[in-house]
Amino acid sequence: MPLYSAIDLHGNNNVTLVMDEQDQVVYQKRLTNHLPLILEKLAPYQAEIAGVVVESTYNWYWLVDGLMETGYRVHLANPTAIQQYSGLKYTDDYSDARWLAHLLRIGVLPKGYIYPKEQRPLRDLLRKRGHLVEQQTSNVLSIQNIISRNTASRLSVNQIKQLTPDEVQVLLPNEDQALSVSSTLRVLTCLMEQIHLVEKRVQSRIKRTSLYELVQSVNGIGPILAQTILLETGDINRFADVGDYVSYCRLVNSTKLSNGKRKGKGNVKNGNKYLSWAYSEAAHFAIRFSPEIQRFYQRKASKTNVPVAYRTVAHKLARACYHIMRNKVPFNVAKAFG
Repeated sequence: MPLYSAIDLHGNNNVTLVMDEQDQVVYQKRLTNHLPLILEKLAPYQAEIAGVVVESTYNWYWLVDGLMETGYRVHLANPTAIQQYSGLKYTDDYSDARWLAHLLRIGVLPKGYIYPKEQRPLRDLLRKRGHLVEQQTSNVLSIQNIISRNTASRLSVNQIKQLTPDEVQVLLPNEDQALSVSSTLRVLTCLMEQIHLVEKRVQSRIKRTSLYELVQSVNGIGPILAQTILLETGDINRFADVGDYVSYCRLVNSTKLSNGKRKGKGNVKNGNKYLSWAYSEAAHFAIRFSPEIQRFYQRKASKTNVPVAYRTVAHKLARACYHIMRNKVPFNVAKAFG
């Protein structure tokens, strides 16, 4: 008789559960997050276990990799797409684990993608670049606010990055205000250095394949956006069609309609936020620098509104990139925006 296992994972512990085809619990216990211990407890049932469900929490890498290397068939559950049984009055970690195993048994478990272990560090490194850029922007805005608040003048981003200690003293004679800006400038300099270091590393690691060049042929997509799209997409063949891919990029409507009336929204968090950002950025640059896309955007904006028009351009760019990555063909702006 096949068995089904689920692991409700937390920061420092987990609930490991095994149950049979009648949803009867064979084993369940709260364990510390120690891979050898988890493998030891599952070992007596390994031959009968048809699959192990692990919830896609922030710290799933070590557990999923360890289980797969030991020979288990692992499924990564998508928590944003799972709805708990509404009839339960009381839930805890044990009921959550039972529910995950139950969904796996009946074949309706919403699954996440287990990104290949070998490629995961490079993708996460590029994500770290985005985090550092956010911090850089925050520090630039902080300096702009201090100077604007105290001098009524506004410096551009490039002017701020080029500020020297002497220029800060001239702008802000007050020592406390000057120290506030100069200390932020030091942090900003460090962030710029680390961003450059990360970009250089990613550029050296990612292969300049024909696919990499083809994605950059799309209007609005440069090296950073191309790297993001390729690394976050992974194997394009995991998407059955272009609609699945665009949905994964969070570029489709999530409105619920009934009899032509809006009844709420769907789960807008389903999908990849990094791809959503990448295509939104690409749309911004494409509208600025491509006359064909700019004309399409203006027509769309005149019929709807600016946010919808921007989102439509991003949607079309995502569809174009899907076909480029799947069929290895160059970008055709007339075909995409004709």
